[in-house]
Amino acid sequence: MSAIRLLVLGAVRRHGRAHGYQVRNDLEFWGADEWSNTKPGSIYHALKQMAKQGLLHAYESAPSTAGGPPRTEYEVTELGTAEYFSLLREALTSRDKTDLLAAGIGFIVDLSREEAVTLLKQRIKGIEGWRESVTEYYKPEEGPEQLGHIGEIMHMWVHSADVGAEWTRGLIERIEAGAYIFAGEDGDPFEGVLAEEHENPQEACGPHGDAPV
Repeated sequence: MSAIRLLVLGAVRRHGRAHGYQVRNDLEFWGADEWSNTKPGSIYHALKQMAKQGLLHAYESAPSTAGGPPRTEYEVTELGTAEYFSLLREALTSRDKTDLLAAGIGFIVDLSREEAVTLLKQRIKGIEGWRESVTEYYKPEEGPEQLGHIGEIMHMWVHSADVGAEWTRGLIERIEAGAYIFAGEDGDPFEGVLAEEHENPQEACGPHGDAPV
């Protein structure tokens, strides 16, 4: 699964209704163009494709307020909302797809605090299970040389697993200690992390503002 779908759905949902340039600007503000495939072409392609799939509703083009060419605005549909939360939950349990995990962290506060912790704990279990499968034939305590230079690959895998699990445990600890604002809590979860020129969306709860049960 590509992170682009989650990022674009999440960005549109943040606005309630947005055109491609707004989505692109938000994702670039997060630096997503550096750690995922969110180039301008991929963003506009994703918008059009998801509109065809019924995940987004495309409104008729309207003239740009800046005097530029007409722009199509998009809104997340009910089907798109369900897809968004499905992708988000999958991203947070991702073991080895860094761009997907990063996209999930970007929207983690759209979930309840309890569910976020539960999903991250599932990620740790996945990492530990994978590490165990690697160490069935590679013994980290004996060093990578035991398998020649190919052993460095296994050494990298085990090291990455250990670091990933450690980072995830730290995030869980911070969340359980009260860090950040999650869905259903007082305050704006996205305060300070949206581009300044954009309005804070989702101020009023509606069919696209609540996580599905």
